[in-house]
Amino acid sequence: MASAIDHDVESRRWRRVEYDRLVELGMFIGERLELLDGLLVVREPQGSPHAATVAHLGQVLAAAFGPHWHPRLQLPLALDDDSEPEPDVAIVAGRPLDYARGHPATAVLVVEVADASLRLDRRFKGGLYARAGLTEYWIVNLVDRAVEVHRAPQPRAASAYGWVYTSVEILRPPAVVTPRGAPATRIPIADLLP
Repeated sequence: MASAIDHDVESRRWRRVEYDRLVELGMFIGERLELLDGLLVVREPQGSPHAATVAHLGQVLAAAFGPHWHPRLQLPLALDDDSEPEPDVAIVAGRPLDYARGHPATAVLVVEVADASLRLDRRFKGGLYARAGLTEYWIVNLVDRAVEVHRAPQPRAASAYGWVYTSVEILRPPAVVTPRGAPATRIPIADLLP
């Protein structure tokens, strides 16, 4: 992630286990942070459309994926030793209490709702999710009223975190989308937008 810090200044990257320990100790109470590739990143404040869309997506995707999956809304995903993002929605296997002893390390689908965070979600979070091997990443783009479906993660040295999704499809109503993890399901794009 690009930094405004002068390159002559020494900085320290955080490991996920260090970050988790600080969270357990209550060091970040009241702060909205994510660990992205060793950096503590402040999460954008949420307006009403963003918050309502996240809650709505949780319901739509829970119905689409069925009882063997569940949506985690704005909860940690332990991607690797240096990253613990909190995607707006992550569809993970099992039941919520299956993760009482540790955050899931993967998801069948990750969704970010984007308005002010659109650049961050496209470039940086996309690269991070691709590097983790997540096969499907959606951006519900509130600015352009579209859903960006990112698939086929591949390494690309010049990209953020060295990975990109090589298939990106931008869908608007009346299009439909079929999540890879729920191939019998067809979700109208209009059902994913506020």
